[in-house]
Amino acid sequence: MVPDSHRYLLDRVAPAMVSTVNPDGSLQTTPVWFLFEDGAPRFSSLYSSRRVRNLLARPQCNFFVLDLEDTDRYLEVRGSARVEDDGDYAFADRIGARYSAEMRSYDSPGDRRAAVTVLPAKINAVDVG
Repeated sequence: MVPDSHRYLLDRVAPAMVSTVNPDGSLQTTPVWFLFEDGAPRFSSLYSSRRVRNLLARPQCNFFVLDLEDTDRYLEVRGSARVEDDGDYAFADRIGARYSAEMRSYDSPGDRRAAVTVLPAKINAVDVG
C-alpha cells in the first residue's frame, strides 16, 4: 500500500519511469503517462513497443515516480505486469483525458494498444532528506 506521505506523487499529472528487462538481461527504461487505480499504477502502451514485448516475455518491472520539487523524495513500485488488450481504447482514452492528449494520434494504422497494470510486490516510499 502506498503511504499517505507519498500518495500525492500518484495524483499529479506527471510522467513516471518504467523499467523492464530486455532479452539480453539489460534494463530498458522509458517514461510513461499513468493512472493509479485499485492500488496499482497502470499505463497504456503499444504491443509493438519494446516495453510490452519485454513484459510479455518477462513480467518483472519497476515503476518509479520522482518528486520534481524535492528530488530527495520518490516512490518506487517493484512488481510484475499484467498486460491486457485495450483495442477499443477505453483505458487509453482515460489516460489521454488526464494528460490532455489524444492517444490515437500517437499510433500508426494497425497498431494495437495494451493496458498494463503493475502488480505491486514491494513499495518503497523514500524521503532521503
